[in-house]
Amino acid sequence: MKFITGSPEKGLGLRELCSGALDGQKVEVHGAVHALRRLGGIVFLTVRLRDGQLQCVCDPGVQPAGLCEECTLRVQGRIRAEERAPGGRELAAESVEILSRPAAPMPIPVSKRKLNLSLDTELSLRPVELRSQRERAVFRIQACLSRAFREYLTGQGFTEIHTPKIVHAGAEGGSNIFRLDYFGHKAFLAQSPQFYKQTMVGVFERVFEVGPVFRAEKHSTPRHLNEYTSLDFEMGYIRSFRELMDMEVGFLSYAMELLRRECARELELLQVVLPKADAIPEVPFEQAKRLAAEKYGRPIRDPYDLEPEEEHNIGRYFQEEYGADFVFVTHYPSKKRPFYAMDDPEDPRYTLSFDLLFRGMEVTTGGQRIHDYQTQVDKMRARGMDPAEFESYLMIHKHGMPPHGGLGIGLERLTARLCGLDNVRHACLFPRDRSRLEP
Repeated sequence: MKFITGSPEKGLGLRELCSGALDGQKVEVHGAVHALRRLGGIVFLTVRLRDGQLQCVCDPGVQPAGLCEECTLRVQGRIRAEERAPGGRELAAESVEILSRPAAPMPIPVSKRKLNLSLDTELSLRPVELRSQRERAVFRIQACLSRAFREYLTGQGFTEIHTPKIVHAGAEGGSNIFRLDYFGHKAFLAQSPQFYKQTMVGVFERVFEVGPVFRAEKHSTPRHLNEYTSLDFEMGYIRSFRELMDMEVGFLSYAMELLRRECARELELLQVVLPKADAIPEVPFEQAKRLAAEKYGRPIRDPYDLEPEEEHNIGRYFQEEYGADFVFVTHYPSKKRPFYAMDDPEDPRYTLSFDLLFRGMEVTTGGQRIHDYQTQVDKMRARGMDPAEFESYLMIHKHGMPPHGGLGIGLERLTARLCGLDNVRHACLFPRDRSRLEP
């Protein structure tokens, strides 16, 4: 009888191989041939490992027949220092086993430093285009941001939750919602985990989720996706909505430090300059609009919302005046905030809410929520909504909720702004927009 012991082989990654601790030792690695170069009878392989690229040198006696790019291999040999190799180390191969061979050559040269493809071509070839060094770097950085969110909030006493993505009503209201037939019942794809994360504040007090959200907006802009990943948290017993901003600043500071430690190679490859995130200015909505309009001569056209060009100008203003890559814009007009947003008791025309702009683009929306039952019902009715349609949501208000609030961060937007990408689709593994359902 055999028993599975739960001790899988990890395999060596680039970090261990290039640490110097294994120099002169015999090791085994596996990966794909990213690039192949012949010099005399010697073959230089760039092998794509899970976390980087390793140079392997193969003398004529160890070269298997049929060796080509995108072969997957298992290589044994000795690690040695080589300053010209990536990471300063190379593997002198003693045996090379081909595990698989491609059935056709690659449609694009992923070993090139830059592919220079059109966006449409890039996305159509996404399954293989992602193997390029630069593309992999973007998503290593994105994975680190998501990891930082989980680690930081867990350390702050938050509990991770997983909420439904098929729902009976939209959290945001309006018509920008995907409808579907759920066994003969009307249902929707979730625009947000809003109702559920508020519900769970009454259970765990502090909760977070990393998950997909869906927006049926008929747009085709560099900043929008119809499905994106949202980093959400909600917390109870707050004294002010500024506690939410404090928590986000803490997360961002933690994330930048984690990136500095864990993704140095990727940051260097993409020439990313990490922003200072430990002290972020805040400015009220109306003042932000006025400052940007006065400095850059652009008249205010919409008094209730920020247009993309205004976001850009506000970000530019705070970069030029304060050297800040981030800025919180607070007290958005109630008219443009969802029905659950708490109005400012000092001026009900505005809400205790905010957006975070990063290098001139909104990446976060958050604020304090209404926790009183009658206040929430009254605001729904004032907006022409039927409270009966939100019976299960209002249950939490009816039976007692603490003052609470939260926020949602667009992971792809945050990644794109950090990496200097000109289209949010570059920061999404397999984007979904009006014209794309595959790959």
